[in-house]
Parts: sequence; C-alpha cells; structure tokens
Amino acid sequence: MRLRTDIFVSALLRRVFARGDFAAVEAKGADEAGAVFIRQHFRDGLETLYGPAPQSVFDGETSGERLFEQRLTREEPERVRELLERERKFDPDLWVVELEADDLGDIVPLVDERQNPL
Repeated sequence: MRLRTDIFVSALLRRVFARGDFAAVEAKGADEAGAVFIRQHFRDGLETLYGPAPQSVFDGETSGERLFEQRLTREEPERVRELLERERKFDPDLWVVELEADDLGDIVPLVDERQNPL
C-alpha cells in the first residue's frame, strides 16, 4: 500500500527543514494519489527537476514506494517551468515541491538507473 501524497510531502518538508534547508509546496495536487515533482534550486540560479520514476522500475516489493528520477539537471528555471506546464496539462492533480538545498542526500529516494530495463 502506498503512502498518501499529502503525508509523503509533509514528511519530505520536515526532513528538509530538519537539515537546515528550505522547502515549500509550489502546487498542491490530489491528497491521496497525486504525482510529486521536486524542483531543486541552486545558488547559481539553475534547477534540477525530479519526477516520478517510470512504472517499469517497480516490482512486487517496491510497488508501495515513491521513487524519483532526474528529469532535468541544472537547467534554467524557464526550462523547468515549461516541462512542468506540459506535465500539468497531462495531470492537473500533480504536486510541485521546491527545495533550496545544494545536496539532497537521501531525502529524495532516487531510482537506480540500472534497475530500469528499458
């Protein structure tokens, strides 16, 4: 069973604040099952965007986890906004969380690219 999105986002924010970094919810989606996108802001003005990992990386043991993959890496904010707008047209119930942190450590669970068979 998967954790509700609103609870996941709340826990994510608490973990970021506990590290002394800043986080905010830019867009709130469906409480139960909205997709989560994470914008990581850097001091130089660039951003990295993380989105939900594709379903092909999940198996029976990991089906309840939330895993993310990098969609854009250190891009201009306008490029990130454009991609999010395209995603929002496809799924208006998505969440966007902004993080101001140079290093995410283990806060955002990333998929190991070698796991994806595609």
